[in-house]
Amino acid sequence: MTTGHITLVGGGPGAWDLLTIRGLRALQAADVILADHLGPAAELGDFLDLTGKEVVDVAKLPYAKQVAQERINELLVAYAREGKRVVRLKGGDPYVFGRGFEELQACAAAGLTCDVVPGVTSAISVPAAAGVPVTQRGATHAFTVVSGHVPPGDPRSLVDWGALARVGGTVVVVMGVRNVRAIAATLVEAGLDASTPAAVVQEGETDAQRVFFATAATLADVMEAEGVAAPAVYVFGEVAGLAHAG
Repeated sequence: MTTGHITLVGGGPGAWDLLTIRGLRALQAADVILADHLGPAAELGDFLDLTGKEVVDVAKLPYAKQVAQERINELLVAYAREGKRVVRLKGGDPYVFGRGFEELQACAAAGLTCDVVPGVTSAISVPAAAGVPVTQRGATHAFTVVSGHVPPGDPRSLVDWGALARVGGTVVVVMGVRNVRAIAATLVEAGLDASTPAAVVQEGETDAQRVFFATAATLADVMEAEGVAAPAVYVFGEVAGLAHAG
């Protein structure tokens, strides 16, 4: 029996032309594509000939439809064992809050070969789309990317929010729309200046992109008033004020 091959492809933040050339080549060669709702999944038919390809929706919509990670792992293994060339198309980069390494481990446990194609992470590219750099000479020499899907104080949280407030630099939060009020309040309580510039970008690098500027103290109110929904990335730090400075 011929064994197939699995490639994890980072699709980038939104627009399909932010795919890497290697990622595009993997998609062109694929028999089966397991696609997220993030990245260029909705545009596949616009830039890729899907004739003879099977596209499987394995989206994990926030607080809505969810395809369990275990099921995704099973599908990767099953298709590869049928001799198929399988691409797991993920938003952003597979290894930045993308659970890509879990999928690679599942493939390895099944004795299957799996390659990883990096992608443009939304943690940097989405703020950039709004004119916000995560670093800037003379302003900050460090940035931290954290997941906000678990609120501060939750026993499941692995983030030391107090340390982030004290260490300085830029704080980029992904998957944190629902918990923005708790996150901002915790950072301010831990020492982040309430007037620190903040920015949020919804649906970054897509035609639906929306951008709002605020401060650490007002970000939650602004996001609520504007109806900001996932996917969105928000930033705390002096860099968030550079986009409309001067």
